[in-house]
Parts: sequence; C-alpha cells; structure tokens
Amino acid sequence: MTSVPTPIPSSRTQYVQDEIKHRILTGQLRPGQPLVETDLAAQFGVSKTPVREALKTLAGTGLVVMSQYKGVTVRMVDADMAREVYDVRLLLEPEALRRTVHRRASLDAAREALERAATANDTAQRSLANREFHRALYVPCGNPLLGKMLDEVRDQAALVSAVAWAAHPSWDREAAEHQEILELALAGDAQGASRALRDHIASFVRRAFPEIEILGPDQPKQQPNRKGGPRS
Repeated sequence: MTSVPTPIPSSRTQYVQDEIKHRILTGQLRPGQPLVETDLAAQFGVSKTPVREALKTLAGTGLVVMSQYKGVTVRMVDADMAREVYDVRLLLEPEALRRTVHRRASLDAAREALERAATANDTAQRSLANREFHRALYVPCGNPLLGKMLDEVRDQAALVSAVAWAAHPSWDREAAEHQEILELALAGDAQGASRALRDHIASFVRRAFPEIEILGPDQPKQQPNRKGGPRS
C-alpha cells in the first residue's frame, strides 16, 4: 500500500512559514542554524519562491536574521534580546490582564489552555498551550492595539523561552504559577492577578538570564552622570 503525500495548502508561502516557525519555536531549528532556501524547498516540496517569501516574513517578526554575508539563520538568543522582549511583556502584559479581569471577560480559553498543557504529550505541545494561556489572558483586555502589540513580541518571547527551557526546564513551577494567576483572575482580583503575572514573568527572566536587571513597575532605570557614576 503506497502512502499518500500530505497535501500542500493553496497558500504555499503560509504553509512554509508556519512549518519553519513551528520548528524554530519547538527547538527543531536551533538559534544560529542556517536556513538554506534550496534545502527547505526540497523538504517542503515547493519551489524556492514561497520559501524566500516565508523567510522574509519571519525576519520581520524577529525569528530569523537575513545577512548579506551569512545568508538566513535562526535568530540567536542572548541577554540583550531577552531584555528587550521581556521588558515589553513586563510593561504591558500585567496591565492587559488587569483590564481583562476588570471587564469580567471570559477566561474559558485560558482554562482550556492550562488543561491542554497539563495533558500534553511532549514539550512542543506544552509550549504551545502555555503560549495560548498567556494570550488568552491579554486578548480580552478591551484594547485591540494593546493585544496586537503583545502579539508582535509573542514569537520572540517564545524563542527565548524555548532556549531557556532547553537549558533549565521549569515546567512544573510555571504550571503552578499559571494556575495561581488563573485562580486570582477568576476570583475577580485584578490587582492580585496582575501582580502574580508580573512576578511569574520576572522570575522566569531571573532564572534564565540572571544578568538582566528587572525593574519594578514604578522604578526608573539609573542613568550615568557626567562623571560616569549612577544617578537616579
């Protein structure tokens, strides 16, 4: 009996983009790994054109880097990248959740995502469910622009997380923190849920990148004075 090849969707570019993105965010393609158009085209059974377009889109989202000399590679993860991405999350995501709770928006999607994470068969499924949990907390905040801004850093945050989890697995701890955040939100404690979410994000950064300084929500970053010393 001959096997039937998996049909390629009509939008080849979207298909290739989704497949490459999935492989990056699940660790199948590692940071710094070259992405060769001809190899990818052969793997996906398409021409180089949809591969090229998919890589351009992924470069725009920050998952891959296009260089005149090195070609296309999966973006490297370092402390500077993590600082930029998680600074945005720490500023916006807890506030979005606070607004979601104030609006008494449905959190069914967040509850379902936690259930999927708990029963996931592998780290890829669990990672995806965790990402869906966070998104389900901020999307109903009532401000589509705020949700869109968080969506824009979502993939980069997932890339940082994938690298950190590979080095320092912390699934059980994060699952417990997710449950606490959801319980506070369901109880209508907007401030408590927001604070728990911020602590959750900040503790992950401290574990994965201890060299990163985590600022409080009202704590200004110190700037050097003219003599080179810190000033408030």
